[in-house]
Amino acid sequence: MTRQYHSPPLGDVTVRDTFWLPRLKTNYLVSLDHQYEHLQANGSLDNFRRVVGEAGGDFEGPPFIDANVYKWVEAASYVLATDDMPTLREKANTVLSLIEQAQADDGYLFTYFMLGDNSGRWSNVTMMHELYCAGHLIEAAVAHYQALDDERLLRVARDLADHIDERFGPDKLDKIPGHEEIELALVRLYRVTDEERYLDLAGYFIDRRGRDPSPLAAELPELERLIERDSFSKEQKESGWSVVGYQDTLRDESGAYDGLWAQDHKPVRDQERVEGHAVRAGNLYAAVAAYLQEVDDDELFTAVERLWQNMVTRRMYVTGGIGSSPESESFTADYDLPNDTAFAETCASASAIFWSHNMFELTGNGEYVDVLERILYNALLSGVSLDGTRYCYSNPLQTDDEYHRNEWFYVACCPPNLSRVLASLGKYIYARSESELLLNLYVSSTVETTLSGTDITVEQTTGYPWDGDVVVELSLDDSTEFALGFRIPGWAERWDITVDSESVSAEPTDGYVTIEREWHDGDHIEVSLAMEPNAVVAHPEVESDRAQAALRRGPLVYCLEDIDNTEPVQHLILSHPDSLSARYTESILNGMTVLEGRASLQDLQEWQDMLYRSLESVTESATDFTAIPYYARNNRESTSMTVWMRLA
Repeated sequence: MTRQYHSPPLGDVTVRDTFWLPRLKTNYLVSLDHQYEHLQANGSLDNFRRVVGEAGGDFEGPPFIDANVYKWVEAASYVLATDDMPTLREKANTVLSLIEQAQADDGYLFTYFMLGDNSGRWSNVTMMHELYCAGHLIEAAVAHYQALDDERLLRVARDLADHIDERFGPDKLDKIPGHEEIELALVRLYRVTDEERYLDLAGYFIDRRGRDPSPLAAELPELERLIERDSFSKEQKESGWSVVGYQDTLRDESGAYDGLWAQDHKPVRDQERVEGHAVRAGNLYAAVAAYLQEVDDDELFTAVERLWQNMVTRRMYVTGGIGSSPESESFTADYDLPNDTAFAETCASASAIFWSHNMFELTGNGEYVDVLERILYNALLSGVSLDGTRYCYSNPLQTDDEYHRNEWFYVACCPPNLSRVLASLGKYIYARSESELLLNLYVSSTVETTLSGTDITVEQTTGYPWDGDVVVELSLDDSTEFALGFRIPGWAERWDITVDSESVSAEPTDGYVTIEREWHDGDHIEVSLAMEPNAVVAHPEVESDRAQAALRRGPLVYCLEDIDNTEPVQHLILSHPDSLSARYTESILNGMTVLEGRASLQDLQEWQDMLYRSLESVTESATDFTAIPYYARNNRESTSMTVWMRLA
């Protein structure tokens, strides 16, 4: 299959949405500045300065800390594609200069080895993540080039990619990355350079994975020697990034190599379930979907579609979060979705967005955008505080009053990763082919593009996600025939579309109502999606959610926090789901639509000094409750929170 749809360039999309624009401004005015200061303070930038002789001291941070710098550059580049921000541009140029100067003459770039024993280069890609960091550098370079038509970083990326291509592949170094990322980056680099060898190398990394003998298994003894030689600092060993723990994830109980955690247990073509570390898995399968947009391979497509279906029907939280194990940051088993220990890493949400978007571009099927939207509005957005300065590495669905957000992390992959998704929001709103434009996300915005050889401007205005009404206006010089497709989200039970006040009777195909006709300047389309609050239940095999319900309205999943309720939220029983109503209020967290309803509550005083009692003697009283969108959780004082409510 080849790619059916493309995103318009970011510079052609202007977001003016009352929901998203404040968040985008917070991202580039607060979060990116905040992250830059942390990159300064935690040694990320100083590691590059040390390489070029502008700073002294030893390497700081985990070996793969360079990736955080590259992700920050990528996010900044997306912002600069649409907004002229001199201060941000100056900071980005400072970082670009450091990267340029630090690169070795042969193209190699990984500050951990450049500051230490150079003989370590490419000796253990299972753990040291040189290829992972290279992937993020390449993605940043592609983003910077496309945003600003500036080839400086692209030249660095090409030199590094050439260095890698000279060393890895058939009849060369037989190695694959421990942490997938470079596969997707190489596809993106191919698209801006037309160098087939980059695409071929991406295909090699994808297809070599899971085959016997495993290059990752071959590197385990070297990892053990690194540990024995005390090659890592005390801080590195005691951090959340545990060298010994990493080794354990790649061995089974008998001590033999087990590639499941690294998606190295079977060739991708033979894999049946999404397994292992959730971020790694998402990155790999996003790369497979992107690769398939350039290369026809029905067997590989069948596999990646099978894996995506397994994820969304058996291994994804109602919020769109993935990866349930806090110990290994990984998928576990079908329907194993505990709420209080859910890891649901913010980075995993980003990778699932990339995967879903690439699957959509490949197929044109709206079900992928449905999942992308759910992740975006819930699992991903919950990873950053409303003020843009505090983050969540994990995103559980039930917490006590000890839970809190963090300003930064030793392994700080999530903050810049989240920022690069938010900064690139414009590329997810629309999709186009030669004669068709799809409205994927309902976000007040304007896109300027060309369809059927005619320049057109499409402007949509909406109060989404608080309401489901969308108004679309067309501007074009000459009347032209083309198609407009409007996504009907899977959650929408009722919908209506009118063109110049005339109702459209077409049924959705692959999630879209597509209207093909001759369009005129000033044509006016209205989309109305019924947006009612409802309670949803989980598959009976999800043990953690049995006899419970989650509240949802439109694309938003809701949660309850003690701070909004007179009774502990863990004790509330959803006995009157028909009482649910939605109300917009400015008094909670700068304005949002909350859900309200009636719940039952057992009188805890009746249980005093009792552990068990007869069912007949239990009495309940009624109380009101308030629920807020899940993304807004933990933005006030520490308080207990739950997504799932007990059912009567």
